[in-house]
Amino acid sequence: MEENEGYSYSVLQKDLQRLKEKYEFLEFGNIGYSVLGRPIPYIRLGIGPNEVMYAAAFHANEWITSPVLMKFVEEYAEKYNQNGFIYEYNVRELFNKSSIYIIPMVNPDGVDLVTGAIPLNTGIYNQFKDISLNFPSIPFPDGWKANFNGVDLNLQFPASWESARQIKFAQGYTKPAPRDFVGYGPLTEPEALAIYNFTLAHNFRLILAYHTQGEVIYWKYGDYLPPYSEQIGQMFSEASGYALDITPPESAYAGFKDWFIQEYNRPGYTIEAGLGENPLPISQFEKIYNDNIGILVLGAIV
Repeated sequence: MEENEGYSYSVLQKDLQRLKEKYEFLEFGNIGYSVLGRPIPYIRLGIGPNEVMYAAAFHANEWITSPVLMKFVEEYAEKYNQNGFIYEYNVRELFNKSSIYIIPMVNPDGVDLVTGAIPLNTGIYNQFKDISLNFPSIPFPDGWKANFNGVDLNLQFPASWESARQIKFAQGYTKPAPRDFVGYGPLTEPEALAIYNFTLAHNFRLILAYHTQGEVIYWKYGDYLPPYSEQIGQMFSEASGYALDITPPESAYAGFKDWFIQEYNRPGYTIEAGLGENPLPISQFEKIYNDNIGILVLGAIV
């Protein structure tokens, strides 16, 4: 897997192709398409009945989460071939027990902007920039979190979406923006709708939504308390060294894990990996991966 500065959509595609050629036992597919028509890929690890799903790069400037999940795919596949272990668990046993669905890049259009994969002064680049000009306090492109339409994909889910709208509108995000615009309704954006429909089509027992930064795990939505969700969160906290916490009030609605908890009353977690200012430097990659390998394995076992 390539871990160079800027993990763009084209780098992801090259890594996926290489994995397809090397590991015939992996399943590949797409959950839908981005605004600009890019397929949003998934990889399935395992054939077992215990289905879980891990997704990354909802936010463009949090792209470092994509290679984290892709490295997990690679390590998992290598250890499967070797009849080896990850985090003290036998991968072939895990392969037969669980199906781990990995969605490494929910927001490919935005990621390409932040990683520099969209050439300057092209029509696409200028459309991003035109939105940005309305919010001069947000650095461009490093401050960009949204999709191509200027909608924050983690504020798109039908879990008190109106409350998120009220909060973000009060903060001044009343129109397409680099971040924090909730859109004109829930699930208006194709990337959010794709992950929503993919979830409905499966029987996920647990989901992880990967973001940066803060080294914290958010485990709760409203008054919902899915069975064992706090205990599992504590396990994740011990495995990673990340704090287990409640989502801050200004970000407590309309997220993917919020909707999942509300819809299924099953454990869902937002993992805020790394420390610093987004986009995090690639120099943090190895630490982030090592901190999270326990979560990635335990999520498919608990």
